[in-house]
Amino acid sequence: MRPATRLLVVGFLLALSGCSGPAVRFVPENGMHVVRPGETLYSIARAYDLDWRQVATRNGIRSPYTIQVGQRLRLTGAPSKAARTAAASPPPSVVQTAPRKVVPKAARMASPAHPPRVIAWAWPTRGRVVSRFLDGHATRKGIDIAGTVGQPVRAAAAGEVVYSGSGLSGYGKLVIVKHDARFLTAYAYNKDLLVREGEPVQSGQVIARMGMAEADKPMLHFEIRLDGNPVDPLRFLPQGG
Repeated sequence: MRPATRLLVVGFLLALSGCSGPAVRFVPENGMHVVRPGETLYSIARAYDLDWRQVATRNGIRSPYTIQVGQRLRLTGAPSKAARTAAASPPPSVVQTAPRKVVPKAARMASPAHPPRVIAWAWPTRGRVVSRFLDGHATRKGIDIAGTVGQPVRAAAAGEVVYSGSGLSGYGKLVIVKHDARFLTAYAYNKDLLVREGEPVQSGQVIARMGMAEADKPMLHFEIRLDGNPVDPLRFLPQGG
């Protein structure tokens, strides 16, 4: 995953986890946390009201920020010796020695900018919209579509799966698809996840099976994010479902 994409997804995950989840925990006296099943670096940092970047730095964790169950993470204090050593030893970079082609200023000015790609959106599943987007509301950052357990959940447009898991409390099994440099979609409350991170998907491809929401009702929670900010999906989805 490219750095720009990763930061967008991290911001999305942190924003999602800020909408719902457990109360902030107190950091243990020893300043350490033992990783439990289902946790991610982002969810752990959020639980303690910490910056995930600082937690990563303290523990010498680099992209793609993978942690293991049972791993001990330092939450506060100075980085450990191992973390300092890892931080001081960046991976080698490739030096480009080929001569750079000089483009005349007039040619640069004449080059047209690439227009943004128009995304042909499709409904992610069939059903009745039972909860609508409300701008500025803490929990209504998308729409809820009622259905039946196990019915197909489809990608609303072509893209790449950038998250598939259950590391965020309050969202069940979650899929996030990146469609271009600006748009992401999220599909929550799934029973089964049918795609993996890094997998390309086509519009209408089945990516999950609908599950039960926290209210014990079968539904899909669907969000569209533009530049990381939630927008009303009904502005983009075709009318008539």
